[in-house]
Amino acid sequence: MKCRLPALLIFLVFAGGVVDHAFKRTVVRPAEAVQSPEGPPSISVCQLKSDPVAYNHRLVEVTGFVSHGFENFHIFDPACDSWPNPWLEYGGTTASGTMYCCGVTTERTRPQPLVVEGITIDLVDDARLKEFDKLILRRPDSVVHATIVGRFFAGEMITTEVRSFWGGYGHMGCCPLLAIQQIVAVDPHESNELDYGAEADQPELDKECTGYEILNELFNRNLSVKAQERADLGQEEWAFSDPQRVATEGLAQLLKLNDPSTIELKQTSQTQGRIIYWWRPEGKTTRYMVEVSRPYLLSFYAKDPKRVAWVLIGAYETSCGGRGRK
Repeated sequence: MKCRLPALLIFLVFAGGVVDHAFKRTVVRPAEAVQSPEGPPSISVCQLKSDPVAYNHRLVEVTGFVSHGFENFHIFDPACDSWPNPWLEYGGTTASGTMYCCGVTTERTRPQPLVVEGITIDLVDDARLKEFDKLILRRPDSVVHATIVGRFFAGEMITTEVRSFWGGYGHMGCCPLLAIQQIVAVDPHESNELDYGAEADQPELDKECTGYEILNELFNRNLSVKAQERADLGQEEWAFSDPQRVATEGLAQLLKLNDPSTIELKQTSQTQGRIIYWWRPEGKTTRYMVEVSRPYLLSFYAKDPKRVAWVLIGAYETSCGGRGRK
């Protein structure tokens, strides 16, 4: 599961780390933290991310939002939703089946229990695990709220030309790892109005298309939380009932247009808790796709959990036709 670099790469060992000349990055491995005799500490995702070394190899209990889909199995908290979030994998002989790079398959079982850095990870196979697994797999991508007990692996401190981060596990070695040992609690998906999806749709482009530009911060979920707060405070109460206005004003802000009324959006699709609009300015080949949602995670931040605001989750500029798709 750990994304290894090709064997042909040449590494120079020094001072407890390596230099990867092909990717121009320095890798440093952490020491092992000491496990408390009182059992796994109950911590937040933000605590885990703020000091990965303190929890390296330790069993921890973490509550947060789990995002699952293609090349995606993370636990996150909107309050600290910066890259990278901890990658997840089941312990025991049960595999998540998440497809990502490199060298993994979609098999749901493994012949032997999961072993990471010499530590065997067991898995409690009970009703809560089955419910959690069903929820993360019920759509092409899904968000679930859960409390997890797992063994944390900080991975390696990787320093590139632009940033330093703990990683080595998951897609392209993106992240630290939380190996799941037990699902302590999982919240159900009960609403017929909320969006339980994990990722924004992207434009479906025809054969003449040259690509598209992403206009918004796709994975900054804290922006959605702030939009919910403004709606709850009455500053943007229309966000509860007018998704087209949310899309129009959001796009106008991204394009720095003073007059949102010049934007004439056309709704092209709607699914549970999610609507896609397109706009083609008159006399131009440029087209814009805007997607708004009533995200499930906002029900945990809303003043009334049954009153979730519409928020912009995706905005794109393209010079070719198309329709939104998954």
